[in-house]
Formats: sequence, C-alpha cells, structure tokens
Amino acid sequence: MILKRGLAAFLAAGLLLISLTGCGEGGGRFGTKVVLTTGFEKDEIFRIEANSCKLPELMVYLTTIQNRYENVYGREIWETMADGVTLEENVKNIALAQIAQIKTMNLMAEEYEVKLSDEEEARAENAAKAYYETLGDREIELMGITEKTIRALYTELARAEKMYQYTIKDINPEISDDEARTITVQHILIKTYALDGTGKKIEYTQEAKKEAYRRALEAMGLAKDGEDFDALIRRYSEDDKSTYSFGKGEMEEAFETAAFNLGTGEISDVVETEFGYHIIKCINTFDKEETDANKIKIVEQRREEAFGQEYDAYVETLTRNLNEELWDTVNFIHDENVKTQNFFEIYTVYFGN
Repeated sequence: MILKRGLAAFLAAGLLLISLTGCGEGGGRFGTKVVLTTGFEKDEIFRIEANSCKLPELMVYLTTIQNRYENVYGREIWETMADGVTLEENVKNIALAQIAQIKTMNLMAEEYEVKLSDEEEARAENAAKAYYETLGDREIELMGITEKTIRALYTELARAEKMYQYTIKDINPEISDDEARTITVQHILIKTYALDGTGKKIEYTQEAKKEAYRRALEAMGLAKDGEDFDALIRRYSEDDKSTYSFGKGEMEEAFETAAFNLGTGEISDVVETEFGYHIIKCINTFDKEETDANKIKIVEQRREEAFGQEYDAYVETLTRNLNEELWDTVNFIHDENVKTQNFFEIYTVYFGN
C-alpha cells in the first residue's frame, strides 16, 4: 500500500483489528467481541458498529493486491502454501484486515470530530474520477463498482490518514545521536547450518560445527595479523553480503554488541549467532548521514507505537459483525481483462506529500 509512511507502516505491520484465525464469539477474524448475525444486506461483508463494508469495496482492495502480486511473481504464485493455508487465502485476509482498519479509523475520526475539508473532499472526488477512467468495462463489471464506490473509498482513506496525523501531531521525541547512531561494518560469516531442498534450516552436527569454528578462528587470526579483510571475505565468508550499516536494535544482540564495541578499523573475536560464526571489522563508528536518517525512522516508530496503543484501546470497545456466508464465497478474479493495480498509487498522486 502506498500511503504516507506512518499510516502505511501501521496498516502493514499491525493488522491490529483482525486476528485472521478462528471464528465465533470471542476470537474470530475480527479479534474479540465478534458477533455473527444473519441481518446483513445482500452484498455486505462486515459491519463495525454502524460502519459497513460492501463486497465491491472489498474487491477493489483484493483485486489491487492480487494483481500486484501477479505482476511481480506470475499467477503460479497462488499455488504456494504455508502451514496448510494457500497464499490466496492469506491475501484475502490481508485485504479484509486493511479495509476494516480504514473503516475503524473513520469511526475514530467521527468520535474525535476529524473531518475532511472541502478541498480534501474535492481531491477525493478527482482521484476517484482519475482511477475510474483507468478501468475497462470488464473490470467495472467483475468488481461490481461505480465511481461513487471509489470516491467513498478514497474519502475514507483520506480521513483515516487525517485521523492518524491528528493523533500523532504532538508526538515529537528528541532523539540523541547516541540513540540513533548508525555504524558500518564488514564481516566474515562461517555458517553452522545448511538448507534442504525446501529451504528448511538444518543445523550442523557437532563435528561440522567444530570445523566451522576452526575456520572462523583461522580467518580471525589472519585478519588480526593484518591480512587484507576483503581478500579474507572472498576466501572464507558464506554470506552474500559483506557490508552492513545499522543502528541499535536492528541486528542480533551478540552481533550488535560486538560491533558497537569496536573502534574504526578494529576486528572482533569470533562472535556466534544463530547464523554461525562471525568476524567483524568496524568501518565507521558513526555515519552522520545514516544516523540522521535513523532519527527520522525512530520518531516515526514512536508515533506508530503511540497511535497503535490508542487504536487498540478503541478497537476493544467495538462490536464487529462478519458475514461468514458471503465471505466464504469471495474469490480472486481470474480474467485477462482485469489488470488494475494502481488504486493506491492514484490516491498518493492526489493526497501524497
């Protein structure tokens, strides 16, 4: 989803409204307080309090995500299974979660009296016209949408964005250079595992692990004796990447602790992580440009966390109704004339920075 970073990250990372597992009272796809009823309109997928989601609205989200996957991976991607669940079913749940979150945030906006201006309403209308004009007759028919449907979706997206910005407007923490410090290192990795034909990790035997440790000690000794580290990387390392820039909390603890304790040009002892044995060389103890960028990232993370806490508390007060019978009939649209995937891009054109 292409939105301003804060809201996009919140939607992508949390999916806080829907647990996506189980069904029934107390734990369904909508988390707690799920009530399954028979009082839905014919094309009503779910209802959160008085806010309803119709099937055509969901199909816009679902078809957009589907076509973006297919554009990158091809249609065969849908044959992929994880823990007995198809990728198609997972994507259905993602689309359901995202649109449910947007509608929940619109309920929050009503409570906080956050409204769109006339100019923002006009932008939503213009965005809807622009998107609708990209659609062919077959796409309109199979998704079951009208221009009014799209305008409502863009209006809700914009209001959710405004609600997010309203909630975080006073959250501007001061981030020190030390907290955001980003360093750059090179490393040599001697792995202690292999992958089977399915990509599953298989740990080395004790004997193989001893041999890996012997090689790591050998590489470390040569490095500390002054041998060219780049040459040692080429000779010993089993990582496709040799250089990493990172801040605190971004790497495995043992690796990070060792790296942050090095001075420029210094080389670590052998460091063990879940991936194997590492020999680390510090290239730069303070990357000013990366550190400044990391400060912005940390501020956004703090804002997302603050909003998430308020959102979670609000969600617990709501009753959500899922039309299980209709939901179970929802499938991807497999038609060569249905290729639309720019719903969020067009939103960003009209509402992005």
